Amino acid sequence: MLYSILFLVVASLAACTAPEQAPPSSAGTQRMAERLRQIALNRNPISNIYLNDLRVEHFSRLQERLSPLARLRTRIVLAREHLRAGQTQASIDELYALQPEIEHHRIRTQPSLDALLGLAYLRLGEQVNCLEGHTTAACLFPIGPDGVHADPQGSRTALSHFTAVLEQNPDDLTARWLLNIAYMTLGEYPDQVPSQWLLAPSLFASEHDIGRFPDIAPFLRLDLVSLSGGSIMDDFDNDGLLDLVISSWAIDDQLRYFRNQGDGTFSERTQAVGLTGLTGGLQLVHADFDNDSYLDFLVLRGAWMGIDGQHPNSLVRNQGGTFADVTEAAGLLSFHPTQTAAWADMDNDGWLDLFIGNETFLDAGDIHPSELFHNQGDGTFAEKAASLGLATKGFVKGSTWGDFDNDGQVDLYVSRLLGDNFLFRNQGAESTEEPRFVNVASQAGVKQPHNSFPTWFWDFDNDGWLDLFASGYHYNPEINAGDVAADYLGLPTDAERARLFRNRGNGTFADVSQGHHLHKVLYTMGCNYVDLDNDGWLDFYAGTGAPSLRSVMPNRMFRNASGHVFQDVTASGGFGHLQKGHGVAVGDLDNDGDQDIYAVIGGAYTGDTFQNVLFENPGHGNRWITLLLEGTRANRSAIGARVEIQVETAEGTRSIHRTVSSGASFGASSLQQEIGLGQAMTIREIAVIWPGADEVQRFADVPLDRAYRVRQGEAALIPLVRKAVSLAPERDAQGHHSPAHN
Repeated sequence: MLYSILFLVVASLAACTAPEQAPPSSAGTQRMAERLRQIALNRNPISNIYLNDLRVEHFSRLQERLSPLARLRTRIVLAREHLRAGQTQASIDELYALQPEIEHHRIRTQPSLDALLGLAYLRLGEQVNCLEGHTTAACLFPIGPDGVHADPQGSRTALSHFTAVLEQNPDDLTARWLLNIAYMTLGEYPDQVPSQWLLAPSLFASEHDIGRFPDIAPFLRLDLVSLSGGSIMDDFDNDGLLDLVISSWAIDDQLRYFRNQGDGTFSERTQAVGLTGLTGGLQLVHADFDNDSYLDFLVLRGAWMGIDGQHPNSLVRNQGGTFADVTEAAGLLSFHPTQTAAWADMDNDGWLDLFIGNETFLDAGDIHPSELFHNQGDGTFAEKAASLGLATKGFVKGSTWGDFDNDGQVDLYVSRLLGDNFLFRNQGAESTEEPRFVNVASQAGVKQPHNSFPTWFWDFDNDGWLDLFASGYHYNPEINAGDVAADYLGLPTDAERARLFRNRGNGTFADVSQGHHLHKVLYTMGCNYVDLDNDGWLDFYAGTGAPSLRSVMPNRMFRNASGHVFQDVTASGGFGHLQKGHGVAVGDLDNDGDQDIYAVIGGAYTGDTFQNVLFENPGHGNRWITLLLEGTRANRSAIGARVEIQVETAEGTRSIHRTVSSGASFGASSLQQEIGLGQAMTIREIAVIWPGADEVQRFADVPLDRAYRVRQGEAALIPLVRKAVSLAPERDAQGHHSPAHN
């Protein structure tokens, strides 16, 4: 008897201390995990240029069966694959071994051998100093004293090779740009840079001092080393705290979920919530598709890979504590390369529909029309793109919904590489003889840029009409960094530029890019808008780059100066990471009333990894309000709802406008509306216009600096208790972990 009692006590104690067991994966999750596993096993390194570790193996075996000259050319390819796979020293060794034969046979490599060696040594310096010896100042442009390489060998050797390139071709702007970067990493910029090749520090100076946004990802264990991917910042467990979902694009890279603990820390709960086996995803988008008050999300796969990118997306349903892949059960299972999708209630029936923009190279014959999945209201979707006029073809890279003409029907903008963009006007349910959506991009003046990538609707000038941003993207693997250098220097370049379109309020837009200082070469991939200083004007962060390892260029931050111009604040805010920027998510992680920024940093090639970043907002002393909208007749997420806030300031009354969405087309921000109010003294009125509803919900004399739930149809705001916390509280005064934490 005593033994039995002791056994029960010990078992009870063991149960209390044992690690939490992961729940069994749902049947849908298991099926999707097996599909993804099979895709990973059957990847084709011959046709897929991003499988660089596998391509190293392939070309290593291939050269054994070739003639001497063919073997030489294959070894050149192999050296580049070593570099792209992150096997940098092997690449350098191979290039040096090849040099005599290349010169003997007078083979011209593209880029030149010196350019390749310079790039390899620069990358070696990054790996040794920025990846292995990572600090938050690493690769932060313009590189200051804290970012200087402790081991200078890589950059020092790179200098000699870039110098050789420039002596042969002084107009090579890519080599000139990389030369200046190398000098920065050595702490010798600008004084030691030869004057004829110097890019002056004044070119990179901020136009406004926004204050430093420190990268605190390492202190929260959120500095994941990954490739390109997506990110979501939102509250997935309904505890009033924003969590993070993060992806990395390789088909065998595990999706990651981090729960906000409410004490300034995060814990990874990937396994505990049933996400194990769900891998890959260049982009993520979220919404409550089934109106059950829990946020779900979509994983998008296969982008850039062409015929090898016919991967399934994943619709992941939040079950109130665990997640399940319901792609097949919901009718969303298809196999197309994509990275862009957007949620909206296109027919105002209270259920969110889904547009997915697929990638088609029109001259390759591999056709993948875009898809529109209509929500049936029972957990399933019906694909109706063709009948609705939305089965677009082309290399679609961005999509965004917005009611640009304020007629109560949400419209759709689609951006493409190598083609005009589309603006689909929603004609409403009364349209019976023609498709519901009609392309009016030409009449509206928004077909450009011809080569574009991320895009978004926003009201940048707070006039109550949605404006449009579409960032240019011109992929040239040999000169993209040179394009950026040319733009800084004011020199001509063929690269596509960003476009800012102001809504005229009459169905047309005006291109105001130049007047607002945004007619720039940005090479934007990841992106999102944010109110950095809570002044009530929307700013934006552009994650930049291209697959090429030569696309070493800063991510950029632009501050909206009262709707008049956009100021580059990259340097003053500490935002200018030289590594490639992808999914950007914005939200108030610490409940202090301002917005923080999480960004996935990493490239496409196997070895082009880097640490992700989390920029903590230092605060700017402005007033704010947070509104969590909840639809009852409208969709539960309130996506598409419009908010107007009238505030009293010392200068008089001003209006601030917002529309509920997750933001731009590459990154997913919190759906709660975190709204800066500038130097407001009082809130005169908050007006909410719900999608599909004629009535306007109004709330007067609302206290400042608070959080509220806005439930459709209820007369009063519902106060939310949101305790502000200190993120990474175990940092010391210098931002380091305490010894106990280490």
